[in-house]
Amino acid sequence: MEVKTSLLDNMIGVGDMVLLEPLNEDSFIENLRNRFDHNEIYTYIGSVVISMNPYRSLPIYTPQKVEEYRNRNFYELSPHIYALADEAYRSLRDQDKDQCILITGESGAGKTEASKLVMSYVAAVCGKGQEVNKVKEQLLQSNPVLEAFGNAKTMRNDNSSRFGKYMDIEFDFKGDPLGGVISNYLLEKSRVCKQPRGERNFHIFYQLLSGASDDTLMKLKLDRDFSKYNYLSLDSANVNGLDDAASFRTVRNAMQIVGFMEAEVQSVLELVAAVLKLGNIEFKPESRINGFDESRVKDKNDLKEMCELLGIEQSVLERAFSYRTVEAKMEKMSTTLNVAQAYYARDALAKNLYSRLFSWLVTRINESIKAQAKTRHKVMGVLDIYGFEIFEDGDNSFEQFIINYCNEKLQQIFIELTLREEQEEYIREDIEWTNIEYFNNAVICDLIENNQNGILAMLDEECLRPGTVTDDTFLDKLNTICAEHQHFESRLSKNSKFLTDHSLPHSCFRIQHYAGKVLYRVEGFVDKNNDLLYRDLSQAMYKATHSLMRQLFPEGNPAKVNLKRPPTAGFQFKASVGVLMKNLQTKNPNYIRCIKPNDKKVAHIFTDSLVCHQVRYLGLMENVRVRRAGYAFRQPYESCLERYKMLCKKTWPQWRGPTRDGVEVLLTDCSVPSEEFAYGRSKIFIRNPRTLFTLEERRRACLEDLATLIQKIYRGWKSRTHFLLLKKSQVVVAAWYRRYAQQNKYQKIKSATLVMQSFIRGWKARNILRQLKYEKRCKEAVTTIAAYWHGTQARRELRRLKEEARRKHAVAIIWAYWLGLQVRREYRKFFRANAGKKIYDFTIQRIMQKYFLGLKTTTMSPMDNTWPTQPYGFLEGAHTELRRIFHLWRCKKYRGQFTEEKKSVYEEKLEASEIFKDKKALYPSSVSQPFKGDYLEIQKNPKYQKLNGAVEEKVLLADLVNKINRANGKGSPRLFLLTKSNFVLADQKTGQVKASVPLPDLASVSVSTQSDGFFALKLKEGSASASKGDFLLSSEHLIEIITKLHRIGTTAADRDQINIDISDEFLVQFKQDKVCVKFIQGGPKNGNSAACKRKNNRLLEVSVPSP
Repeated sequence: MEVKTSLLDNMIGVGDMVLLEPLNEDSFIENLRNRFDHNEIYTYIGSVVISMNPYRSLPIYTPQKVEEYRNRNFYELSPHIYALADEAYRSLRDQDKDQCILITGESGAGKTEASKLVMSYVAAVCGKGQEVNKVKEQLLQSNPVLEAFGNAKTMRNDNSSRFGKYMDIEFDFKGDPLGGVISNYLLEKSRVCKQPRGERNFHIFYQLLSGASDDTLMKLKLDRDFSKYNYLSLDSANVNGLDDAASFRTVRNAMQIVGFMEAEVQSVLELVAAVLKLGNIEFKPESRINGFDESRVKDKNDLKEMCELLGIEQSVLERAFSYRTVEAKMEKMSTTLNVAQAYYARDALAKNLYSRLFSWLVTRINESIKAQAKTRHKVMGVLDIYGFEIFEDGDNSFEQFIINYCNEKLQQIFIELTLREEQEEYIREDIEWTNIEYFNNAVICDLIENNQNGILAMLDEECLRPGTVTDDTFLDKLNTICAEHQHFESRLSKNSKFLTDHSLPHSCFRIQHYAGKVLYRVEGFVDKNNDLLYRDLSQAMYKATHSLMRQLFPEGNPAKVNLKRPPTAGFQFKASVGVLMKNLQTKNPNYIRCIKPNDKKVAHIFTDSLVCHQVRYLGLMENVRVRRAGYAFRQPYESCLERYKMLCKKTWPQWRGPTRDGVEVLLTDCSVPSEEFAYGRSKIFIRNPRTLFTLEERRRACLEDLATLIQKIYRGWKSRTHFLLLKKSQVVVAAWYRRYAQQNKYQKIKSATLVMQSFIRGWKARNILRQLKYEKRCKEAVTTIAAYWHGTQARRELRRLKEEARRKHAVAIIWAYWLGLQVRREYRKFFRANAGKKIYDFTIQRIMQKYFLGLKTTTMSPMDNTWPTQPYGFLEGAHTELRRIFHLWRCKKYRGQFTEEKKSVYEEKLEASEIFKDKKALYPSSVSQPFKGDYLEIQKNPKYQKLNGAVEEKVLLADLVNKINRANGKGSPRLFLLTKSNFVLADQKTGQVKASVPLPDLASVSVSTQSDGFFALKLKEGSASASKGDFLLSSEHLIEIITKLHRIGTTAADRDQINIDISDEFLVQFKQDKVCVKFIQGGPKNGNSAACKRKNNRLLEVSVPSP
């Protein structure tokens, strides 16, 4: 269930001044002070928000606060600017009512920050999306741009808006922002040329000099030193808390987001620099023949740099500062300007240049942020304009007069719209409306703006009147026409009551505004109202080649010369205020009244006199009286019944009938007098705040009783719950204990049983063991007796066999001797006839046996070249032939032991010998090295799994090579893979295939005769692979790579044999160019490895270390 809250909950002081009791100025100020001391800076007057500037950051603007006030009733939470912004946004979105938020207050009261908070809240709660976010960002980023060019540091405020701003934010039917339109009013352009002591010029000048890069300042012909520019005050150039360099970066970024092109930003900065340069131009008098002085530029360097920035001929602008052309009908007359007039012209040009640049910026921002859709839009206007200004030293001039006139108009529309809103609500709720007495300031507005006798009309008349026109003649005219007006005072008027008023100087007049009396000094009224810029200067600016100058000075076009006098400043402002008032009257108003608590711009200080002065001129007491003239408080029936239903037993805890009937029962039961309230259609109206506070007191007491009742019920429930938990726990503990006791008893019985069983089993086992041992001893005795018996029998048999053998041997010996005797007898008969031949054959046979036995020491290794020496001369031919036959035989035996893989390796070794032996110095060192083939273990290494998958055929050779770059001769590591149909080059780190070349496209291979590892793979011209050129590679296994390439070409029937070119100088095709690769013998500069170096575009030189 959602908890309902109210403005009256935990209220510090009174959150709504309408409920203040008693109502007087002292209680009003005291309530503001009380809330300010407790960091409650917002207070209501009905639907009006009073905002106190805290001069410090408060944690009340977080995203959590935004969500807290989102879609909540205005009076549901404590006063906050978010509540007003949410009310205005929901009325616009849900009720299709155009809204306007009027933010007023004096300088330093926080108007600009309030407008930012309103816009940021609306941006946070409206829809999301890429386009919507872009629009919101552009609307929010327009503020830093306008603040940089329109705000300045004043005595009252470090970031004071020196112009009035009204922004219309346009929304679609869903409540998403589509764009906006900004209107600016009365920029204080006099600040460009002169600033009061302790104040600064506009922020952009200081931001540009502090934050721009050295290159930018050089282009703009500027220096970072503020003291070099006459238009910049030095006593307050640096402000605590303002980082001008960071602000400049913020402004540049904001202009980019809003949509300014880089060229436009540069053009704007050039004009700002031109204004600074313009202030440095000084003049000197020069006497002429006719006796008049003519102004001349002292130092033309600043004039020259300014003309270069704007693209103006220096002579044209210099003449415009010395002469003035006056046109009347068809006549032209040129007059010289003295030094004072030249300075006036310079300052007028600076003020017009800057003010027109500011207006152009507003127009350019509007082009970027305006809504693109053509459908009808809902509009929320935010007005941030000067507050009422009264300078205590009486130095109120034309600017303060115009500002106070605008505030008079805003006060007038405020009273009218407030009364109209009250009256409409009373009629809507069917409550009788009573007329309310209030001060109508229409008479003051008429004094100023009347077309016949108004002050502005008389000022325009004086400015247009021929003859000598001064501020004194203007004051005389006021004294003549306005002398009898009750709100006009002057010492020179015919009204005798002011003749002795020494607080009113002779050159001043006083107007009694709604906020109090203001003394105006007439000095400068006529000049500031005229706001003249000499036509020569306008035409000089129009001739500039700068991209913005013709847009800023269209009246300077010689083809469109207009002799009609331009409208005065007062007339233009009056017209703008009239348009603004009409615009505001078409919208539902929402008011934010800003008050600053002290003049020191520090936190925690509340100055009663200053706050009282602002409360008076803002008309806040008048607003409270108007609001509570009828009924001070009103509330919907549902909210009222929900809040106070506990005061009546019939409505507590739930009322079942209509809410109005419930409220009637409630108020009757509470004995509230009938004259203290009235029933509307949907709301209850309470006349006196005391009645509301009485209901609140009774509610607070009832809540305490209810809290006690709730505590009692809760404690009873908690105690019962605790008891039941203890009971349940006792049962569980008892059950667990019984289980534990039974388990222990069972374990003891089980342990005893196991002990008894073990003893019994041991006794049985020992009995069985004794029986088995007895049986074993019986079996062993039988075996022993049998063994002795068998031994005796065997020895007897052995003796018998030996005796029999001796007999047989004796017979054999006797027989042998007998046979020998017979042979010797026969031999004697034939010995002499065949003895020589037999002896010779026997001798030869013994020699051959000895010779063959000597050959047995020869090893079976085919690599062993040793062979016994020839023992006799007659064996010469046989000795050589036997050596050859034996070598062939042992080679055959050795080959018979080979596997197919080893046989292939030796075939490759044999082929390498045929190719490189006695041709390549690297070959001998490779003979003892076996051809491994896969040096990368590509099948096992997971790093090359992707590469292994990219190669479909079996990899015959995988090695790491260096691919030589023709640009610098340096090598890049590559993986070299060779299959039966192509070779592949891949990246070492990623395994990505860089090149895959079919072997039929390979024409030849070139190597040097030296001990390096460089080789070139030359591709056939016209082949698909030849587009990128040949490959120059380097490898430690060059012999094996080229042998395998040659062997694949030899065994393939469908392609030509690959040619092997062995030379110390060969050509390599790199894309479109042929490069010569030359090998030379070099010193050991690079260690033992060969080094490749680029000599020129056509030669790569490889230095090979000397052997």
